[in-house]
Amino acid sequence: MSTIKRTLHDGAKDKLTPLTTLDPDAIGDFDELLTAMGRTAFGGRSLGEALDVLEAMVSDPDCMVVGTFSGAMTVAKQSKLLIKMIDEGWLDVVVSTGALMAHGFIESIGLQHFKYNADMNDKALFDAGYNRVYDTLEPEANFTQAELVVREVMHQLMEVEKVTHLSSELICKAIGKHLSEKYQGPGILKSAYDKGVPVYIPAFTDSELALDVACSILAKDFGHLLGEKGPEALPFQFNPFMDLFSYSKKMHGAKKMAIFTIGGGVPRNWAQQIGPFFDVMSDRLERDLPARRFSYAIRICPEPVHWGGLSGCTYQEGISWGKFVPPAEGGRFAEVHADATLAWPILIKGLQDRLKKKGQK
Repeated sequence: MSTIKRTLHDGAKDKLTPLTTLDPDAIGDFDELLTAMGRTAFGGRSLGEALDVLEAMVSDPDCMVVGTFSGAMTVAKQSKLLIKMIDEGWLDVVVSTGALMAHGFIESIGLQHFKYNADMNDKALFDAGYNRVYDTLEPEANFTQAELVVREVMHQLMEVEKVTHLSSELICKAIGKHLSEKYQGPGILKSAYDKGVPVYIPAFTDSELALDVACSILAKDFGHLLGEKGPEALPFQFNPFMDLFSYSKKMHGAKKMAIFTIGGGVPRNWAQQIGPFFDVMSDRLERDLPARRFSYAIRICPEPVHWGGLSGCTYQEGISWGKFVPPAEGGRFAEVHADATLAWPILIKGLQDRLKKKGQK
């Protein structure tokens, strides 16, 4: 009978990092809370470590920071977190779902969302003009009012400026300009316009904003919907490659790149594909282009890895696609598997407190 012999090591002598019990009496602000959480375990540690990565990316003067956002974050009343990140200069580019921007746009013109109660009937909600997003209600009347504003913007673009080619970036910029000139109060597209931050919506036609744009076209000539006229007769051409090339041009000049992600989906992948795109151009077009890899990355998303979907894929997996700088070469990543409405506010408050103490914005 053999005996297993083990050499028991001392963690301190092996220079392992010790953990520290979280003491609420020793915590005075969100920076201290997250720092303490970073010395614990599980989700608390990942969120605490995310603050370190976030501080590094926004404090690096050579770094271009891309924010990607999906999920019903604006319906969930998280808009001011994104507005804060834009206003403080923590984001240089925003990539989003159309729905998130549409609901944020509704907020920015003074309209409201409401609480859903479990005893409400969905058919009755439809009859009353309430659209449900999990535990929140979006009145259909909001969309009607928002469409009137979009129609004003589209009239300016089509009739006054005679724009012939549009992209999601240009439409978002035009809406932001309109909000900045006509409306008081905060707004995502308004802040993006004021700060010169481009907003891209890769799946633009999958949104209420696109339906409003479509209504503006059809209000001018309904024949487009009935097939009486070909696409060449549209008042403008919508070209998604304008977004891709605009984003690529911006990232081409970046010394370093970072990505901050809420959720996943199209915004995350569209933004991350900049690395493979530059590799493809270099190889297939035989052009001398710089390798584009994200040096910093933070993702807040509850989607698990084992389903195999992109929203759950890790940054380690992304390294194999040429999207990220490996940790061994200086890449810094933070994966936070949590509901963004819980983690994102704490993370932003932690960053505010930390930078304030360091005399920064």
